[in-house]
Amino acid sequence: MLDDQPLGRPVPPLTRSLGVMGVLFLTLSVATPASSVFVIVPGMLQVAGTGAIWAMVLAGIVCVATAFVYAELSSAWPAAGGEYVAVAQTLGPLAGFVMLGVNVFNNLFFPPVAGLGISAVLSTVWPGLPTVPVAVVVVTGATLIALLQIRVNAWVTGLFLLGEMLALAAIVALGLADRARPVGAMLLHPVMPSAAALVPASPAAIGLATSIAIFALNGYGAAVYFAEEMREPSRLIARAILASLVLTLVFEIAPTVALLVGAPDLHGAVTADDPFGLLARMRGGGWTADAIAIGVVIAIVNAIIACILACARFFYGTARDGSWGRPLDRWMAMIHPRLGSPWVGTLIVGGVGVACCFLPLTLLLVLSGTGLVAIYAGIAVAALVGRLNGATAHAAYRMPLFPLAPVATLIALGYVTWTSWLDPAEGRPGLIMTALQIAASAAYYVLVLRRRGDWRVHVPEVTDDRPERL
Repeated sequence: MLDDQPLGRPVPPLTRSLGVMGVLFLTLSVATPASSVFVIVPGMLQVAGTGAIWAMVLAGIVCVATAFVYAELSSAWPAAGGEYVAVAQTLGPLAGFVMLGVNVFNNLFFPPVAGLGISAVLSTVWPGLPTVPVAVVVVTGATLIALLQIRVNAWVTGLFLLGEMLALAAIVALGLADRARPVGAMLLHPVMPSAAALVPASPAAIGLATSIAIFALNGYGAAVYFAEEMREPSRLIARAILASLVLTLVFEIAPTVALLVGAPDLHGAVTADDPFGLLARMRGGGWTADAIAIGVVIAIVNAIIACILACARFFYGTARDGSWGRPLDRWMAMIHPRLGSPWVGTLIVGGVGVACCFLPLTLLLVLSGTGLVAIYAGIAVAALVGRLNGATAHAAYRMPLFPLAPVATLIALGYVTWTSWLDPAEGRPGLIMTALQIAASAAYYVLVLRRRGDWRVHVPEVTDDRPERL
């Protein structure tokens, strides 16, 4: 326990009961490859057509660089607070709290956004499902599951993950069963939709699709939120992060390539709102398509559970650091004596998610902003500064070819920011909202926390207990 808390008393620690596999299950569930494939990849296809393959490859290179950054920083500071802890330790408390503030929006709004999207996925199986009631039921159920012991949740998300992988495997099998065009030709001569025809894919279109693909592949860094429930996190957390990225790349790129290889009508596939469901219905029939749609819903539900778990632990870390004042800090730092979970924090996160289900989806998306860009940029700068001033010298994992990874990440984020600003409908409002989040977080730190004088990031010591682990 820590004895110098702003709460005025020691904060009970989380129970270390997870191994690499348990953290990997939870992290992959946050990354949710099936949801990305069915929800985000169609937008890439509409932008770049078969150029989406190059976009996925380029985004994969960027994500590998960012994963190396996550791995080194998480190895140095394996704390439930995640990114803001590393930024505060290297760039100072103001930068750390700004990162914390951006992450509040990034974490809180995913469960309601995902819950509101379930009805759309299920519309082909059960038309007319009410959107808001379904979202409320799903987020409420996910919250109750998230109250259980972390090892139980690791098994639950692992089983759900199996259903998700089966749905993706079915898409790969259906696409490769009758190949209509070779991969090599699509790589050498990528085409994109234009009106009723296919034209050569432009570098700008592939670049825009790459920025979308970076968001689709995100989630591997969530492993750090479970670091305080992991055995030997300094040594093992990097394995969970890197393994999660590799599996996410495989499970998102393979179905995308299979669709483009096997689609009978390439133009129809790259312009469809649900190209994977269309392929499943054409090749496997209605029952197969319905089963795959249910698999996607399982993936979304699984992601909501995992995100509530991660978000509750993030807020546990912020409460331990005295971020919000009593009694909120005291509530969110409470650990259930039998389940070992931050149960009040979990209920608060779930309650906010349920309340947000009643807000318009477009508003939630705007409020979410482009926080991922700010978070990636923050940790990239933290990795550079941490190496230069020696703050990360104690890390058990050291990224290869430093400073290539953080520099590549910052260059890619600069391009994403530029392309987002050129999109006045969605990208620019997101950037403006993120800028407002940064400004509000900085103001809160300067006007409240710095005057109070007791906000300090804590990194718990790793104990030598050896409970059964997954």
